[in-house]
Amino acid sequence: TMNVDHEISLLVEEIRRLGTKNADGQVSVKFGVLFADDKCANLFEALVGTLKAAKRRKIVTYQGELLLQGVHDNVDIMLLQD
Repeated sequence: TMNVDHEISLLVEEIRRLGTKNADGQVSVKFGVLFADDKCANLFEALVGTLKAAKRRKIVTYQGELLLQGVHDNVDIMLLQD
């Protein structure tokens, strides 16, 4: 089984690496940027699943339920906690 906590902590690191801070100091990254990144592609077997788990735990937030490559490339994924 996947260690979800570990996957989520990796996801947070990658969002910090690839994302930008807004005026409120919150870090966000476009789904397309995350999805297209080589390191992320190698790290996460199921990026969308990891995002959903992180969203359920209120670690990240984004519009919609399921993110699809191409369709949702411009959706912002925002880090809610450090």
